[in-house]
Amino acid sequence: MSALAPYAADERQSRGRMHAEPPPAERSEFQRDRDRIVHSTAFRRLEYKTQVFVNHEGDLFRTRLTHSIEVAQISRSIARILGLNEDLAESIALAHDLGHTPFGHAGQEALNACMKAYGGFEHNLQSLRTVDLLEEHYAAFDGLNLTYETREGILKHCSRANAERLGELGRRFLDGTQPSLEAQLANLADEIAYNNHDVDDGLRSGLITLEQLDAVPVFADNRREVERIWPGLAGRKLIHETVRRMINQMVLDLTARTRANIAAAGVATLADVRAAPRLVAYSDGLLPRLRELKHFLRDSLYHHYQVLRMTNKARRIVTDLFGAFMAEPQLLPPQYQARAHDDKARAIADYIAGMTDRYAIREHRRLFAVGEIH
Repeated sequence: MSALAPYAADERQSRGRMHAEPPPAERSEFQRDRDRIVHSTAFRRLEYKTQVFVNHEGDLFRTRLTHSIEVAQISRSIARILGLNEDLAESIALAHDLGHTPFGHAGQEALNACMKAYGGFEHNLQSLRTVDLLEEHYAAFDGLNLTYETREGILKHCSRANAERLGELGRRFLDGTQPSLEAQLANLADEIAYNNHDVDDGLRSGLITLEQLDAVPVFADNRREVERIWPGLAGRKLIHETVRRMINQMVLDLTARTRANIAAAGVATLADVRAAPRLVAYSDGLLPRLRELKHFLRDSLYHHYQVLRMTNKARRIVTDLFGAFMAEPQLLPPQYQARAHDDKARAIADYIAGMTDRYAIREHRRLFAVGEIH
């Protein structure tokens, strides 16, 4: 790892873990976090959780797992350029989607609606709950016992009410301060990854076309540059060359603007980062073009009728499962029945959120399909 900038997160100044442990041998504290995340059950489940396309719709589309790996790669690259802590940035990126429901945002929206009277559901909080409580690997504690800094980065958003319940970890949402630069960049690396790779998956699926993307300047300009260098290039090579240039453009813009923001704010320490405005950002020139891309994806891909048909099914599956378990909690697996004695709705939310797409479909079939007896 390159030498750290003075404002980077340094494990020697870490706020530590909830449960004290001896320091790791031959690796850093943030490497230990990363390794625990990669070996977790929740991380493995991401292989079968939706990014945009439900897992069984095709083997070549992104899943939450491949998305998380791509976010980690972008985060680590940007961290190295800026002199930040690569291991911390990578850990946050790998963990950021651990609490996501099956069926992507449709599943989250459905589960949040089901949980409205019981405190709601938010995948960032569920990711934190997963690493703090739900993973069962270690004899000495529940969860993964990650460092404060990794846990802070996982929690991108938080309501005031939830922040008040989180103690020190929720303090910044009450005080209006910022997380580490590593957490800030992992947040935008997530955006870089899904914007570009949703374009790629959308084209692969045939739900959007190159002709439609001619109306999106950030794509069209990069495509024209590819065609200028390689006249006649077509198919997957044309798409990949265009998308990789878009990613590169966003990464370079982000690093240049962030460097300028750091200098303008006079940031010299991590404490300065926390007290400053949000520093990791795009330039004023690129930001409107990225908004155009996001609007295009929303209107042309996420709201495509074929995607909406699947998300409608997903909402129904999640809603049906929640209702069935609330009515008859004895239908839950034994470990969740035990948790349901204390908080039935939250135990059910934990169970559903932990499901993969195909497991949720199978569980729904078991409970509701005539003739299914398992």
